[in-house]
Amino acid sequence: MQQTFTEFSTNAILKIGDESLLSIYKESTQAALYTFIRTHDTKAEIIVDSIPYTIEAGSLLVLTPVQYIQFVKGENLVVYQFNQEFYCIKDYDQEVSCAGLLFFGNVHVPLIGLSTEEAHKFSILHEVFMDEFDTKDSIQAEMLRMLMARFIIISTRLLKAKEGFVETTKNTKIELLREFNMLVETHFKAEHSVSYYADKLFKSPKTLSNTFSKLNTSPLQIIHDRIILEAKRLLIYTDKTAKEIAYEVGFEDASHLSRLFKKNTSFSPSDFKKQLKTTV
Repeated sequence: MQQTFTEFSTNAILKIGDESLLSIYKESTQAALYTFIRTHDTKAEIIVDSIPYTIEAGSLLVLTPVQYIQFVKGENLVVYQFNQEFYCIKDYDQEVSCAGLLFFGNVHVPLIGLSTEEAHKFSILHEVFMDEFDTKDSIQAEMLRMLMARFIIISTRLLKAKEGFVETTKNTKIELLREFNMLVETHFKAEHSVSYYADKLFKSPKTLSNTFSKLNTSPLQIIHDRIILEAKRLLIYTDKTAKEIAYEVGFEDASHLSRLFKKNTSFSPSDFKKQLKTTV
């Protein structure tokens, strides 16, 4: 059984289901979505970036959008998938953000063994998730995001408590991506150039581009995605004008933000705001 939540105003997507959600990964394919895979009483097998993993019974595996995955086998799984617009549209503590420990903070793919009590907590939370899918109202999106935040907080606590947890060592592609994301999170409103972040990381812009291309992204796209995400937040959750929002995210000329926004969303900021009103 699958449930899918979509939000037109933000392009947010949340999918909850079983192993059928993983059927598109029969061949190695970039995940494209943040993904959680939880096993019950049987093992599952998956290949992540050419490395095979066995997900033992009663375990939770965490994957990022940039990883390439191939689903080999598994039954009776619980799978959660969401995009940046669903969860990252809201502000969360650094540890449980989209650049937090679960997604970009471990040497290996986070694979968390669950005790009977911990598995039970996730099962209860899953029931609440499924119940919320049946509640169609204006605050459904907010409730689903709150539930996902709780899911990620619980998972992060378990990861940190796990014996042998090691945060990512320096000089790896994933750590560089995480550090870049963290810097962008801090400075994106004032700094829009790749060279600024490259200097902070003691790398050349070309090195960043070459490294990130192997993760199917680019430094400039990450900066632009963060600017667009912030603009969406302000359009959705405040009454600020497009001009005020442009100034807040570092553009002196509102037309510059408008062009960037339209290139990434097919809407101008003002048209995006109008669409919000028609979908309420």
